[in-house]
Amino acid sequence: MHHQEFAPPTQLQDTIKCFWYNRRDADEQHPAFEVQPDGYAEIIFYFGELYSIGDSEELLPLPSPFMMGLLSKPVIFHSQNQLQIIAVRCYPWTVFDLLGLPSGKNQVHTFQHPIAGLQSTLNKCIEAGKIDEAIASLTQYFLNARDGVTSNAMLFKAGVAMHKANGTIPVSEVAEAAHATVRTLERNFKQSSGHTVKDVSALMRFEQVRNRLWHSPEVNLAGLAHELGYTDQSHLSREFRRFSGTTPAAFAREAKKGKRILPDDFVAFVQS
Repeated sequence: MHHQEFAPPTQLQDTIKCFWYNRRDADEQHPAFEVQPDGYAEIIFYFGELYSIGDSEELLPLPSPFMMGLLSKPVIFHSQNQLQIIAVRCYPWTVFDLLGLPSGKNQVHTFQHPIAGLQSTLNKCIEAGKIDEAIASLTQYFLNARDGVTSNAMLFKAGVAMHKANGTIPVSEVAEAAHATVRTLERNFKQSSGHTVKDVSALMRFEQVRNRLWHSPEVNLAGLAHELGYTDQSHLSREFRRFSGTTPAAFAREAKKGKRILPDDFVAFVQS
């Protein structure tokens, strides 16, 4: 597997976290893999075969590009042979405005949009092994798109505060940092992202717990709960199970064994 991340230019840093490329070769493929929730939205271009797995276990082919919205639970995908991905990691309160689409809460968004015209350009770059050129084409597209989007300073300030605190500060403090009332912030936030400030903050905290458990499975859960602003260890465990479908202890055991696919085997979907 090969993974690269690319920082966006200054003009895009208020809307895009990074661009990334990931390649998984046929001999290291697991046909089914799990993507867990986090605090970002992803615009995914892929080259190869990629399917989502529905509730009845049927394989549903995905268009390229598609969007991974904020997840409330893990999503299962299926792929065979080599899979390559070029993607855009966006803040959830900017991605819909950037694309000029109405916000929504779908976990996997399929949509019709002029950005799909980039697929053939990116595919040529991928086939030629020119990843930098693919990222440059994608960057230029969003630089052009960004010119037509009015920056929302309130949401930017709110997002900075939320990320700085890893989702641990209350909505009232987020609103204070954004120089807005709670009501105004929530209205704007939900209109832009489809989610509330509380929704996104909860995912940011979950992401921190998940990453800490992966890298340090022996971490003390009570101490981690205190550090990340949960009421107690039971609160952390309930929230972790809500988003991951498993307990922190079970996740830590799998991390310790080193057998879990996420994040090392599909790092592209793991946020930095």
